[in-house]
Formats: sequence, structure tokens, C-alpha cells
Amino acid sequence: MSELPPDHSADDQPDPLTAFDEIIAEETTRDPDLAVIEAGSRTLRTQGGPPEADIPARPADPEVDKALREVEAELATRWGETKLEPSVARIAALMDVLGEPQRSYPSIHITGTNGKTSTARMIEALLGAFELRTGRYTSPHVQSITERISLDGAPISPERFIETYRDIKPYVEMVDASQDYRLSFFEVLTAMAYAAFADAPVDVAVVEVGMGGSWDATNVIDGDVAVVTPIDLDHTDRLGTTHAEIATEKAGIVKQDATVILAQQPVEAAQVLLKKAVEVDATVAREGLEFGVVDRQVAVGGQLLTLRGLGGEYREVYLPLHGAHQAHNAAVALAAVEAFFGVGAQRPDPLDLDTVRKAFAAVASPGRLEVVRRSPTVVLDAAHNPAGARAAAEAIGEAFQFSRLIGVVGASGDKNVRGLLEAFEPVFAEIVVTQNSSHRAMDADELAGIAVEVFGEERVQVEPRLPDALEAAITLAEEEGEFAGGGVLVTGSVITVGEARLLLGRG
Repeated sequence: MSELPPDHSADDQPDPLTAFDEIIAEETTRDPDLAVIEAGSRTLRTQGGPPEADIPARPADPEVDKALREVEAELATRWGETKLEPSVARIAALMDVLGEPQRSYPSIHITGTNGKTSTARMIEALLGAFELRTGRYTSPHVQSITERISLDGAPISPERFIETYRDIKPYVEMVDASQDYRLSFFEVLTAMAYAAFADAPVDVAVVEVGMGGSWDATNVIDGDVAVVTPIDLDHTDRLGTTHAEIATEKAGIVKQDATVILAQQPVEAAQVLLKKAVEVDATVAREGLEFGVVDRQVAVGGQLLTLRGLGGEYREVYLPLHGAHQAHNAAVALAAVEAFFGVGAQRPDPLDLDTVRKAFAAVASPGRLEVVRRSPTVVLDAAHNPAGARAAAEAIGEAFQFSRLIGVVGASGDKNVRGLLEAFEPVFAEIVVTQNSSHRAMDADELAGIAVEVFGEERVQVEPRLPDALEAAITLAEEEGEFAGGGVLVTGSVITVGEARLLLGRG
């Protein structure tokens, strides 16, 4: 079987324009701002994986590695990403003494609950394919802290990371001395990213919020394009307990006269976001109306898409990532880049199709249904909330032919762990519960107690050490024999996925 997407002629494919209109017509009973485009039929199933992800290993030079560890240790003395004081006062003060580096380039700002990093990577790939120099800032990292800051599609080198930290350190200490609280870990990293982008210099920055929007440290930029991926209930202790409350925080990235790209949203979240757009005279493009997924077919190693953009149709777009959620992320990313280039507003023509195809075909998103081992197949997915787990469960059933799937789950204690486990229950034959090395990790025995209530005692195994959990799951997957199609999915936390990735020989 070819590793390339199948070739489909126009004669045996439905007209995407007609299909798109029919889908919208079927949604007339719902709020038109929230119309959902349903994905197309599957054509074949595959166990293929995405391109090799750009996850850096530790520096080979001992001196560089030592210096990087010193920087990491200094950053670790600051407030972690889960301890917040909701204000942009400190980061704004730091930007001021640094000379406002974040204002030296245009930006695309991304918020939402799930899909932010994958969408950011797709946006970055598209911009790079159109020969723009890009800077990308995402979080958290899978394995290496340097992943968070990328230039031209690749993580900055350890040397550059160290140099950037040392360059801004005196200014960080100056702001620390003038504020009630020292700058946090995330605030310092954000400043490093903005400074590195200005120093490069980049043509455009693609910036993912850390949490929320209004008071997120990244929100000292005024994004030309604001992207809102699907909003769901997560970080409810900090952002609110309803979709509307969470949307109110995330709407903070929508700035005066910006263009807002809205993924499919719950009704109450969409209402909040649309109201904010009206208040600041922002232009809105909504998935399901102005853009969306017209057709989606499972292909070898990913999927073949027809996307409706702001400027027209983009057919035969191969995306080497699995799942309907990634197709929707692709539609959002495409619309964001079109908006950045003025497609649909200043210019009527769509983006060059061949360039769009080339960009999407090169996208990788590590830790998102990433295949890292064969015989049996081991897949990593960083789902850490119920919405992400539901998307992963649906995608793995569609893209892989597992006759028996074993789950390895290590979750954080501050998450909706029961909801996550309930989402995976229909697809896991058995589950091995474990814990990662983070101080936020839920104790394996506590996690096991919840898992027994969801799965039943006979389907739950406890292995507190992740290496033992991986070994146990692989053994369970192999019980049916070499050709039986057993597989393993490691999930529950980005940290669990990153540590498993290292243990399985990646990075």
C-alpha cells in the first residue's frame, strides 16, 4: 500500500460546494452561528503515523547541557504555571523595560480549551510555506523546555535559549524588585519568546495562550488575528464553571479591529465571543458558515481533506494527523492564515493550492495520536480533559485497526479525571493506571480507585512507576499474539506522554 494519499479524480467525487451547502441547509434548526459541518466518509483504515516530530534531545555538548540545566533550575525557583495572580502588570512592566519587543512584528494569537498547539503548528507551517519567517510560542512542552520557542518551524537551539535568558535576566530582576510578586516561570518564558522573535527578527509570531486570555501573560500583544479553538470546561477553578464564564476570559485576546476566527463553540460561549467582537469592531469568521471542513476521508497515515476557506475551496489536502478534531483544527488554521493575508477582505483570491497542500503535508504534532512503537503499536496522546479524551477515543477507533486496546493513564490531580476515564472506557479493553514524575500527578492508587468505579476491578491494573506501566500494557497487548492487532494508548497528561516518549526511545 502506498504511503501517499490516494488519488481521487473529480469524476468520482461529490461537488464540495454542493456538499457544503447541503450541510448548512441541514443545520437550519440550530443557531446559524453554531452550524456544524459533519465529516465525510472513511475510505480506508491505517496504522500510519505523522512525520517525525521536532522534539529536541538534551544538548550533546556537556557545557551547553550544564548551562541549560542552570537556566532551567533558575526558572524552577519561580511560581509554576499552576500558581497564578491574574494580572498582566508584571509582564507589561518587563515588556516596557525591554523596549516593547512584542510590538515589532504582527501576530496571530490563539486561545481555546483544546487543539491550540496543533492549530499553532499548522498556522506556522502555512506561514512558512509562504516564505514568511515565523516565531511560535506554545506550552506546555512535551520533553524539552526549548520546544516552547520556535523559529522557522524548529525549536530554538539550547545555546540561543540560554543566551536569550541571560540577555533579559537583569531586566527580569529589575521588575522583580519593583513588584509585589516576582515574575512567574511562564511570564519569564513569554518575555524570552517575545525577545527572541524580535531579535531574529520574525515576520509574524504565532502565540498560544498559557491559560485563559484576559490576564494571560501572552496578552501584552495585540494580535492581528485572534483564534478561538473549541471551548470546554477545563481549569474551572480559575476560569469559571460555565462555558460562558470561560469564554469571557478567553475573549480577552480579541482586540480592536482584529479578525476573529471562531471554531465550533457551545452556544453560550459563541454568544460571549460574538458580543466581544461587536464591542471592539472585530471581523468574525465562523466555522460552519464562513469556513469549514467540506469532506474528510481517512487516508494512509492521516486524512485527505477538502476545506472551505474564506477565499474558496481547497481540495485534496493531505494532513498526516488522525481524527476529525485535527481536520477542524486544519480548517481553523487555514482561515487564520487567509485572514492574516487579507483573503476574503482585501483580496478575493484563495491562497495558492499547491503551497497549502505542501504545508499541511509537512505538519507534525508530537504527542497527539503519535505512533512511537510497532509490534505492538504504541500511540501517545496528550488528552488531559474529557473533551480531549472524547476526541482521541473517536480518532483512534477510526484510524487504527486495534482488536484490543490497552490504556496507560497518568493524570494530574487538578483535572476532571473521572470524566477523562469515562470517555476512554468504551475503547479500552483494560487500563494500566500510573503516575508521572510531576508534583501535580495524581497518586496511582487514588487514580486506580476512580478507574475501578469506571471500568470495574477486573479491567484495572496499577503500576505506580511509568516504565513498569508501559511494560505491563505492552505485555497485555501482546497476549493475543503477534498478528492479533493489540495496541497501547498512553494518555492523561502532557507530562506522562513526554516521559513515555523518552522511555520508548524518542528524543
